[in-house]
Amino acid sequence: MHIEILTEDSSGQRLLEYLLPKLIGPHGDPHTWRLHTYRGIGRIPTGLSAASDPSKRILLTELPRLLRGYVNTPWVDAVVVVLDTDHRDCATFLAELKTLAMSCGASHLVLFRLAIEEIEAWYLGDRSALLRAYPKARTRALEGYSQDAICGTWELMAETVHAGGAVAVKRAGWPLPGQLKHEWAERIGPLLDPESNQSPSFGKFRDGLRRLAGTPPPYHPMVDVPP
Repeated sequence: MHIEILTEDSSGQRLLEYLLPKLIGPHGDPHTWRLHTYRGIGRIPTGLSAASDPSKRILLTELPRLLRGYVNTPWVDAVVVVLDTDHRDCATFLAELKTLAMSCGASHLVLFRLAIEEIEAWYLGDRSALLRAYPKARTRALEGYSQDAICGTWELMAETVHAGGAVAVKRAGWPLPGQLKHEWAERIGPLLDPESNQSPSFGKFRDGLRRLAGTPPPYHPMVDVPP
């Protein structure tokens, strides 16, 4: 199976580069994939047919054109689109995405997976990996955090692992937030354990991708009952 995977920014792409071999095996054994990064999420075009500028590389703006193209590309077996919900209602957003896919004739081809609220929730879902990457993390910042809560997830990550916290990041401005997101992907991504991650949205991504690829979850002798 060949899978095309679309992410809204380059830090998400970097994280997936670490995760995909853990989830569906090494590239080419047996599945292949290609990752595409965009420069932001944007919004679904009104009427799904608005003119767009591909050079701007805004994911949702380009998505109708992309899906119509993939439908007519015989060597593409599936398309996976990974997005942050930000402050959108998850169920409403997913329904809008499925409507888009249907109108493009791509319902059979595309799998949407949403990080709630932001992809940083997936790092917070594996406290062990986070603390291995950042042994001096301020874990008190995480007290009271409910997994996948709408709370300003990247700011919470910054409060936990960055000197000066989110206030210092916002004061510095761009490009520091983007640089930190890359740093988190590089440092925490290789350490994430897909089987123990406590983020519900990560679990849906993990299980959905494995079902798509026909890849069973790893066998756990202390949990699974042998056949």
